[in-house]
Amino acid sequence: MYYTELLSPAKDRETAIAAIDCGADAVYMGASAFGARQNACNSLEDIKKVVNYAHKFRVKVFVTVNTILADEELEQAVELVKLLDEVLVDAVIIQDMGLLKRLMEESVKIPVHISTQCDNRDPEKVSFFNQLGVSRVVLARELSIEQIKEIHKQNPDLELEAFVHGALCVSYSGQCYLSQYIGGRSANRGECAQPCRKKYTLKTAEGKVIAKDIYALCLKDFNASKHLEEMIKAGIYSFKIEGRLKDSNYVKNVTAYYRHELDKFSKKSSSGKSIYPFEPNPEKSFNRGFTDYFLEERKDCFNFTSPKSRGEYLGKIIEIKNGVFKIKTEKEIHPQDGLTDGNNGFLVNKVQDGYIYPNKSAKIKLGDKIYRNSDSEFEKLLSLPAKRQIGVNVLVKGGTIKLTDEDNVSVDFSLPDGEKANNPEKMKESFVKQFSKTGESDFYIRDIKIESEIPFLPISVINEFRRNALDELMRKRMTEYKRAEQKPMEYVPYYKKELDYRANVHNFQAQNFYERCGALVSEMSFEKKALSHQIELMRTKHCIKYALNMCKSPEKLVLEDEFGKVYPLRFDCKCCEMIVLSP
Repeated sequence: MYYTELLSPAKDRETAIAAIDCGADAVYMGASAFGARQNACNSLEDIKKVVNYAHKFRVKVFVTVNTILADEELEQAVELVKLLDEVLVDAVIIQDMGLLKRLMEESVKIPVHISTQCDNRDPEKVSFFNQLGVSRVVLARELSIEQIKEIHKQNPDLELEAFVHGALCVSYSGQCYLSQYIGGRSANRGECAQPCRKKYTLKTAEGKVIAKDIYALCLKDFNASKHLEEMIKAGIYSFKIEGRLKDSNYVKNVTAYYRHELDKFSKKSSSGKSIYPFEPNPEKSFNRGFTDYFLEERKDCFNFTSPKSRGEYLGKIIEIKNGVFKIKTEKEIHPQDGLTDGNNGFLVNKVQDGYIYPNKSAKIKLGDKIYRNSDSEFEKLLSLPAKRQIGVNVLVKGGTIKLTDEDNVSVDFSLPDGEKANNPEKMKESFVKQFSKTGESDFYIRDIKIESEIPFLPISVINEFRRNALDELMRKRMTEYKRAEQKPMEYVPYYKKELDYRANVHNFQAQNFYERCGALVSEMSFEKKALSHQIELMRTKHCIKYALNMCKSPEKLVLEDEFGKVYPLRFDCKCCEMIVLSP
């Protein structure tokens, strides 16, 4: 049986704890600075509280420090990592090679994970990081099962992490400069303005309109839940849910869903069982429609109609009368549900005799497909608390009691003194009943074996004894938790001899890192110095020619944004990639 890790996002402490309670084996969150989601920062105090809660359940906490860094920011980032190390964060996720160089020099003990922002799609690059000695590499989203297998084959001892759910960057991660080019907001600096979710008009180079005002670069959301077993066998250890800006309800629902699905094929790497009052369903949380992207073969991964949440499919409109309508569906629709036809949305005021009364005039017609992007009743269930508890076996024998949890951590106590019970069987029943009442604690009792008589003990004494015993068991669990440590890293030859702006070298320490690995940095990052020559603003596996059935067309194409700026397109058909060029 394989062991795997379910890795959930957390924008804040509340969301992190919700993810843990719903079954995450690890959570990742931003620090106070230098995270690739600028609006998802957390104080060291909050991170420490999450770490203390997580480690109860052997859940790990990873912190993102994964932007590229200016020279003047580098030492601050190093000091931040040292503070994270002190509060026993389980790993830092980084992109900047200057930061990696400084962490190597400092011989930090906190494990280092290489962010997907490093564009980890080539086996040679993953092997380089493996030989360097990092603890884990986060793979590019665009990889197929076969490509993952090959990377694992070349690096069998390296932990590999892959995304399984959530929003997709249309560009290879770390290789998108469109937001920086348009408005100086760098994706590599955590400031992406998401120009990929805007409207564009596709034209020929001569100006002929092919598709007007479409969301040409907008992708559906990733959902790899049907490929988990294949991914496990291909070598993936950590299964990552995207969404460090998503709310707690989203994270709870999607985490619980993937916990259930992963448990079919592997054992979790953390402890405890999760109890929650809802039936997880990812279609009920924010999504633009789902795609499994390139795990098997090229499929329709785009959503040209809207960047907004589509939600779950309900059915088609079969009747419209006086501003109200009926849908052919087997699903129950509630007041305050949010409905959409994929473009226009509205709320449900009421449902009566099968007719839906929208809160505003809805631009709909017979046969339209209707989706629910907000299920009011489901959201109420998600808002209720979840709970996670660790299983404990209890053995009473010869005047002592031994508590052993599911990780084989155990504590021993002498039973409280008391007179011989007049009715030993009834005393035994009372003890079992009271000791099983763990309530809101972090434990539940799996089994109680009593192999000797129990003295007469009042219920209050049993309850106090149980509370003290479980508190001591948790204290011991926490003292026995051992974080993995980063093994020493050393320079090894890089697999390329020369690097341009796409290596995202933003500081001189990063430049020196590559030079020590035998690679010449011919250009610093695009964020550091705007380049005078035409550059790739984006390289993507999403291809507009494929999407519009134009693969064999010899036409030269351009994208025009809403402000009239034109971006030439180039197509690398051998690699089945599209490149958006600077004007």
